[in-house]
Amino acid sequence: MDIATLRRRLFDGLVIPAHPLALTAERRLDERRQVALTRYYCDAGAGGVAVGVHTTQFAIRSAGLLEPVLRLAAGVLREREAASGRRLVKVAGVVGPTPQAVAETGLARDLGYDVALLSLGALREATTDELLAHCRQVGEVLPLFGFYLQPAVGGRVLDEGFWRRFLEIGPV
Repeated sequence: MDIATLRRRLFDGLVIPAHPLALTAERRLDERRQVALTRYYCDAGAGGVAVGVHTTQFAIRSAGLLEPVLRLAAGVLREREAASGRRLVKVAGVVGPTPQAVAETGLARDLGYDVALLSLGALREATTDELLAHCRQVGEVLPLFGFYLQPAVGGRVLDEGFWRRFLEIGPV
């Protein structure tokens, strides 16, 4: 989806739930239930799904689950788009230092995601200029969805100056 269409869809208003992670009793990915959750959101009328964006899901990377979870959701979203003729917005959570975030964004783009919801939690000590450079590099791969992770759950304070400059980045 091109950025103009994406912006129009978002500004028109739609529901994009943050997708939970379905695990078995053994704490392994439950693919059947993960797919069922995505189908549920689509069938309930959601305008898209945000995958890998819960603070509780940041650990899916260390467990090797980022690619499978993104792939499962993308597959269901494509199926539902084909069946309904309705284009859904695919949001992928992206984290880490710049090389990791760029790689995750490339994976999301290759799987058909439209936009990256970028967490800055890994850059706690970075200056505003460094944060914005990070955002620009990730934004070269996929458009960025503005996101604020509160300090109470691992984020940091981002002042008005940051947000004003962030909004000047073309693919935001």
